[in-house]
Amino acid sequence: MALQKTLRRTGIGMVVALVGLVACPVARAESGSERVAWADRAPSLSLRWQAEDGGAAAPEPGNDASDTAGGADIDAAALAKQTQNPIADLISLPFQFNVNFGVGSHDRASAVLNIQPVIPFSLSDDWNLITRTILPVTYLPSLGPGGDEEFGIGDIQFTGWLSPKGDSGFMWGIGPVLRFPTASDDSLGSEKWSAGPSFVALLMAGPWVAGGLVQNVWSFAGDSDRSQVNEFLLQPFVNYNLEGGWYLSSSPLITANWDRDSSDQWLIPVGGGFGRVFKIGQQRVNVSLQSFYNVAKPSEGPDWSMRFQFQLLFPKKKNR
Repeated sequence: MALQKTLRRTGIGMVVALVGLVACPVARAESGSERVAWADRAPSLSLRWQAEDGGAAAPEPGNDASDTAGGADIDAAALAKQTQNPIADLISLPFQFNVNFGVGSHDRASAVLNIQPVIPFSLSDDWNLITRTILPVTYLPSLGPGGDEEFGIGDIQFTGWLSPKGDSGFMWGIGPVLRFPTASDDSLGSEKWSAGPSFVALLMAGPWVAGGLVQNVWSFAGDSDRSQVNEFLLQPFVNYNLEGGWYLSSSPLITANWDRDSSDQWLIPVGGGFGRVFKIGQQRVNVSLQSFYNVAKPSEGPDWSMRFQFQLLFPKKKNR
């Protein structure tokens, strides 16, 4: 319990630490309860992490390829096709904002901002380790008379995928997912230490990028008064890339809590949206918007949700 309280007190400091983890490698590259049950299963992952721009050399100042008609389509389209690759060899910093509507019997709205830096490491000539850390900042409304609203940091989750290097159209990665009891309030987390396997695979063919991510986590330590964690997640994704960096996308998060009654286990959203990769000054960014309707949901879960993402991209510079 003492360790868990320490993690809570230092939760806000983790925001600074996570941003710092991204900032340092970027600099080197440039120079070279029911509420818990459904809140934890709200959209919390992003599969629009960014990869390199197909090997194109970085444009010189004043001669930006994105400022020319032909160059804009070639450069942006190549980068956009890579944005749906979850195991890309590129540093990025996504800010993913999820709003859930129709929560509880009083049809309230909740919100989760996921700060989730992605940092790859080259282990050898053949293998990469792709790491992603998710820090959720959550708002939960009162679900009934006399209830309290809550705002704070949820449980931090870390995933590390071991992935073979190569330019093949088929890519895959496998590794552990770890979840830590860092929530700033009991209602924002499980108060459990959890872990499990995670696997991702995708196929890139023409303008299409399609694949999926699957994982399951189980609790192995934590507050004995809280429910055990046994949660499944499946995220299929299908993307069709257009000219000028635009793309159509669908990446719903399908989740199940195996410790609940079968009639109350599943959250199954359907929907999709669109996005675009472009530049703000010299900074590459990815912006996307998706909306989902939940065809199945827990009793206190949301009816539908919207996901907005703003992502900073830091592609590695290629040697000329």
